[in-house]
Amino acid sequence: MDAYILEVDNRRRVSLGRIGHPEHTRYLAHEEPDGAIVLEPVAVMPEIEARFLRNRTLVESIEDNRAHPARATVSFADLDAEA
Repeated sequence: MDAYILEVDNRRRVSLGRIGHPEHTRYLAHEEPDGAIVLEPVAVMPEIEARFLRNRTLVESIEDNRAHPARATVSFADLDAEA
């Protein structure tokens, strides 16, 4: 792991140009008790997607249905019939 010295400008900003991955454009930042600042790459998603992902039973059911489509409990034909 390479280490770099970063300097803050007069507005307390730093440039991450030499570190990190270019595809990471948003970070969650927190400060440790010792003063270390930690940046974690994050993805922003709609609340509805976050609620979906928190429902482990639903996610596991969908993953199982995708892995074994023949035993899926709901088919597209069922959805069309409801419309």
